[in-house]
Amino acid sequence: TEFIVNSRDTKLFTCAWMPRNSEPKALIFICHGDTPFLKKSMRDTASRLVRAGYAVYGIDHEGHGRSSGRRCYVPNFSDVVADCSSYFMTVCDKPENRGKKRFLYGISMGGSIALLLHRKEPAYWDGAVLLAPMCKISDDMRPHPVVVSALKMVCAVAPGWRIIPIPDIIDKVCKDPEMRKQVRSNPYIYKGKLPLKTCHELLMVSLDIEKNLHEVTLPFLVLHGGGDVVNDPSASKLLFEEASSADKDLKLYPGMWHALMAELPQDVERVYSDIISWLDQRANCAANVS
Repeated sequence: TEFIVNSRDTKLFTCAWMPRNSEPKALIFICHGDTPFLKKSMRDTASRLVRAGYAVYGIDHEGHGRSSGRRCYVPNFSDVVADCSSYFMTVCDKPENRGKKRFLYGISMGGSIALLLHRKEPAYWDGAVLLAPMCKISDDMRPHPVVVSALKMVCAVAPGWRIIPIPDIIDKVCKDPEMRKQVRSNPYIYKGKLPLKTCHELLMVSLDIEKNLHEVTLPFLVLHGGGDVVNDPSASKLLFEEASSADKDLKLYPGMWHALMAELPQDVERVYSDIISWLDQRANCAANVS
């Protein structure tokens, strides 16, 4: 683990997990969601991927986890994408990593980040694994344009105002009771109201990605729980249908919730098996020469 400093002079926490006794099959870059952070919430995922032979890297976004910044305050989503891009590309440029395949691993909001990283450098990434990605506003949650305009105006005056009530969704995200306890007791996971500007940025990013799903061309695997009430499974279906990628796969898990890695052990095993199988098939292709 180490801290890096971004272009805005903010300290960001990063993690790396490496196979001990073998050369990595490929590099995997985790883009986490809106309130989790790397050190613990992603450790199990990284552990599984490392055991499968992959090197795994991740970064706590500004205002999240152990990184500096106002908690969960996102004044400009493109800055979050730029931070990930800068760190990930620095890792890829290391002599020992040149020529290795590069995969993005985006969870919820991190799915949006992964898709925007692909948009930024369409030919750079060899594929993406997207878990319950935030890439569409469900029809019953879509705000009227007047509401969007009003939100934008208020954000210009009080961007950090935390007045929008956010329901306690932990019970709807995690099926595992033990994980719910861990989330609630963890000081690094933000559980308060989101700033107005953050809400506006997440809304605008979702609308932008939804309008441009046809621009997605990289190989991807999208996984979604059929019982997810946080990010509508229809978003993943739409991504699968609209993306121009020649290599794309969709896995829907009936009855599973938003946090696919907080399900019953046998269901978690099935999800990991699907992910690792997909990665193995593509990591074994010719190495990246760029």
